[in-house]
Amino acid sequence: MSFYTSLSGLQASQTDMSTISNNLANSATSGFKRSSTEFADVMASSLSSDPNSLIGSGVAVKDTRQQFSEGNLIQSQSSLDLAISGDGFFAVKPQVDGTAVNYTRNGSFLVDADGYVTDSQGGHLQVYPVDGSGAVVAAGGDSLISLQLPETSGVPIATQNVALDVNFNSASIVPSDSTDFDPVSNPYSFDRFDPTTYNQSTQTTIYDASGNAQTMTSYYVRDGQPDASGNTTWSVYSFVGDQQLTTNGGDASPVQLTFDSTGAMTSPTSATSFDTFTPTGSTTAQALSLDFSGSTQLTSPFNVNSRTQDGKSVGQLSGVTVDDTGMVKASFSNGDSQILGKVAIANFNNPTGLRQMGNSYWQSTGISGAVKYGMAGDNGYGSLMSGTVEGSNVDITQELVDLIAAQQNFQANAKALDTSNQVAQTIFNIR
Repeated sequence: MSFYTSLSGLQASQTDMSTISNNLANSATSGFKRSSTEFADVMASSLSSDPNSLIGSGVAVKDTRQQFSEGNLIQSQSSLDLAISGDGFFAVKPQVDGTAVNYTRNGSFLVDADGYVTDSQGGHLQVYPVDGSGAVVAAGGDSLISLQLPETSGVPIATQNVALDVNFNSASIVPSDSTDFDPVSNPYSFDRFDPTTYNQSTQTTIYDASGNAQTMTSYYVRDGQPDASGNTTWSVYSFVGDQQLTTNGGDASPVQLTFDSTGAMTSPTSATSFDTFTPTGSTTAQALSLDFSGSTQLTSPFNVNSRTQDGKSVGQLSGVTVDDTGMVKASFSNGDSQILGKVAIANFNNPTGLRQMGNSYWQSTGISGAVKYGMAGDNGYGSLMSGTVEGSNVDITQELVDLIAAQQNFQANAKALDTSNQVAQTIFNIR
């Protein structure tokens, strides 16, 4: 009988060492939870047994219990690296439209080729659907959706109005008076390819009907010295690409800006409307107006104080953030932002009863109880941290000490088995 008692001790010690070895092997696995082996003594007794003379029959492995204490929180540079500080798990689906759900504490997520937010095994992060204000529109496990980042946002809007607030330098030269030009041999004529024929230029990005960016360039030419009343005029030639903008059905004359002696603009008093034109690469004609209201002519250098236009391109995804409530927001190159969902957090009455599936995945069992879904910060659910990954909760020092103890237990049981064998041999050799 003592053989089997010692054998049970050897087997229990082997199980303990295997558990510790698995803990050590996963000390660098994100979201991993260590396990500990629990033992129970084995007794054989009956109603007639004397309780003062009972001898145990060995040891049994009662449980390999998972320890769900929190691991170290490691900072990262990705906003899609998430960690739960406190109780709870991320819910991920292996298939977008599937029903199977796995649970994990490893929040290292990335974006796949289809724009879905997934973990390294391809599990799709589950979130609550929300409306434009961020309010959750449906709760419960059946309402969860896989988080997908849209590539674009918005619809294109062709630019119709451009406004420029410019300060012109009152000390600027008059190009036509420059020594570069001669009334007879080389008369002055505006040429946008010749910088000596204009004083300054500005470039403004506008958009066609398809949302494609076009460049509107305006060239500014001082027309002459102030008149008797102190008024000064500037001519403005505007081009979109290589097309000059015209007025009144084809008039290519420049827009005339007039400033009084104080530097205030006196005309035009409203925006100048150009003829419709079709930008290069577009098939849709568009109208455009240019407003210089607020422009001045002062002794300070030429400067564009403000520049606005009302066109809009289709926004390309430029970033994604997750706040501490789990709200996922995407931003786009055109200035749009969209709230895409709210990260769901799963929890269980008895997390130690979850079934380990590998790859830092767990599945619910009858021992763990049914899954309960909530949100970050709710009662019974941990808070969410973005730009952070939860590491393993394995303490290497503790595991090594436990490994030494398990090895000593194994050696002690092996010695007891050897002693039992020697006693048996002695008995067999009695003559």
